[in-house]
Amino acid sequence: MREWADFSTEEAEGRTTVKVEGPLLVSTIGHLDPGLRALDQPVHFIDISNASPIDTVGAWVIYRFATDQNADITGASEQAEILIDAVERSASSADIEPPRLPIVPRVLETTGGKVFEFAGGMLNNLSFMGAILVAMAATIRHPGRLRVRALVRQMELVGVTSLPIIGLMSFLIGIVIAQQGAVQLQQFGAETLTVNLVGRITLRELGVLMTAIMVAGRSGSAFAAQIGTMKLTEEIDAMRTIGVSPVEALVLPRIFASILMMPLLGFYSACIGIIGGAVIGDVMLGIPFLTFLARIQEVVPLHDLYVGLAKAPVFGLIIAISGCYQGMQVKGNAEEVGLRTTKAVVEAIFMVIVLDAFFAVFFTEIGWG
Repeated sequence: MREWADFSTEEAEGRTTVKVEGPLLVSTIGHLDPGLRALDQPVHFIDISNASPIDTVGAWVIYRFATDQNADITGASEQAEILIDAVERSASSADIEPPRLPIVPRVLETTGGKVFEFAGGMLNNLSFMGAILVAMAATIRHPGRLRVRALVRQMELVGVTSLPIIGLMSFLIGIVIAQQGAVQLQQFGAETLTVNLVGRITLRELGVLMTAIMVAGRSGSAFAAQIGTMKLTEEIDAMRTIGVSPVEALVLPRIFASILMMPLLGFYSACIGIIGGAVIGDVMLGIPFLTFLARIQEVVPLHDLYVGLAKAPVFGLIIAISGCYQGMQVKGNAEEVGLRTTKAVVEAIFMVIVLDAFFAVFFTEIGWG
């Protein structure tokens, strides 16, 4: 048997016949297809009596060539006739690519679609926030409906299990701030102000901000993935069927856990960051470790701590709501879980940074700058 499909042409009585020989399989027609396309003479018959075996791809190549040349197919075996008939029934004259609108209508159409999508997203957000408020009101009226075990479990996942990674990150950030600050301040002979720099920036800003970013990437994504998977497997629909509110059972414990744990994690992060700065102060600046810590109490105003602790619950609320909302929006397929999880993390981090900027302006205006 031939290894490759090939063809030859014959002319008789002014008519051209293309004789195809060899297996018409997807693995053997690599040379046949471009050769048939390159023929520049009219063809009247296509003889495939010596072409076997044949598969759907081979049948499609022969059928397409016969259609382009307006030629008759002869010598087809029973299998070949069945396959050619099948590809003929499935043939379509539609364009491979739909026509594209001009650039201006296309931009307007896309913009309009984004506007409607944004409006729909706003309505869904309002609906979700309303469901949360209703669930909170029901929990306040009937405290026994609060799922304490679920709350404690989420507090463990959001807070306790994240202590190592947040501690390591904060320690390294404290080292970087102290080292870079000391290098710059030494040019002015004010390297002792490194204590002020490390203390104020960690307690007021970076401690809670970096913690919020870590929690968004760690717990916010987990919220979206967990709830999204439950939505995809119809577990949430099953909860509604048996009379259990998904918001009360799944959303509220995660929101309360994030609100409660964020201030603790933020304070923990700031303390570890100060310790990292104290290590660098001891090594690079000759400031004893305990002296560095004692100096923090003198140079850092107490309201810096209040500023950081005030922002933390708001950040926790934003992270939890974003993760739970995106999880509830999952539908269709497993790919949607990944897309919604990514969206939850991006939205949470974006909102945290925006809110941090507003907080900075607000506290400066009230004299806590």
